[in-house]
Amino acid sequence: MHKNESPARALRGGGPTPRGGGRMAALLALAAATISMAAGAPARADYPERPIRVIVPYVAGGAADITARVVAQKMTMDLGVALVVENKPGANGMIGTDMVAKAAPDGYTLLLDASGPLVVNPTLYKSTPYDPLKDLAPITQLTSYQYVLVVPQKSPIHSVDDLVREARAHPGQVTYGSAGIGSGGHLAGELLGVMTGAKLTHAPYKGNAQALTDVLSGQLTFTFDTVVTSVPHIRAGRLRGYAVSGPKRAGVLPDLPTMEELGYKDFNVTQFQGLLAPAGTDPRIIARLHDAAVKAVRQPDVVRKLETEGGNDIVAGTPEAFAQTLRDDLARFRTLIRRAGVTAE
Repeated sequence: MHKNESPARALRGGGPTPRGGGRMAALLALAAATISMAAGAPARADYPERPIRVIVPYVAGGAADITARVVAQKMTMDLGVALVVENKPGANGMIGTDMVAKAAPDGYTLLLDASGPLVVNPTLYKSTPYDPLKDLAPITQLTSYQYVLVVPQKSPIHSVDDLVREARAHPGQVTYGSAGIGSGGHLAGELLGVMTGAKLTHAPYKGNAQALTDVLSGQLTFTFDTVVTSVPHIRAGRLRGYAVSGPKRAGVLPDLPTMEELGYKDFNVTQFQGLLAPAGTDPRIIARLHDAAVKAVRQPDVVRKLETEGGNDIVAGTPEAFAQTLRDDLARFRTLIRRAGVTAE
């Protein structure tokens, strides 16, 4: 640009630069500057602008609902808008899950879900109204939890091997309860039967509480119960625990081995709670929500509530890691459900 030449004229190709070359150079420089600014820009500076709905496909007061409300409160403080938890139960979690799968991908309708609707129902039912891998965008796996095999204090069964021997000696007479068909406790019992050839009789309930009550009273032989609900009874001497269902020992029950440690190779029944958005949500919004959710579950009071008191393991992984967990768990539970011949219909 000449000493007295205006910037506008330089952009029009004036000055010593050959005609057209200056214009092209200026346009390229402008494009480069625009790309540079976009690359360094925060995730959607205008997001969020209004309250965000968090759909929980279960009744209020359950494990997923508790997690949702604890996390939503912390994320509200971080994002500067209210995260409003809405319970949309029904059809084994599929109503609320489908609602989010079909919602606008604008970051204002999220799903806090557990394993069942995402990785169990697609095999348990002939069809589901959504595809968990195609219709939802993972944000983060918040937690993971497992189960503990328990029997009443007065039970004559004193080990997992005792239980299997009893079931083999008296097919169908060894009973166990769970929160319902396709629940983690049910699938853990099915896996034990498949691995050992023992015929176990499953009693489905509408929740863990009644199943646990009937184990405590001796009406059922055993159950795979969530760790958090069994711990008080184990410590009080009302139940005896023999093993946990996951790949590692439970922090609140460090003396109990895993099923695999007892020789039941590859025994693994764990479940998760995770945050998802509709597929097609802007990756910058996913990144913003991921950062807020991870920050929320790592706060000491949340760790105490969900991990120490709730029996969960905090995961707080990346969207990519959660997507891989969905794929892995779908394959794992599909194999088990088909081998055991489990169906909800």
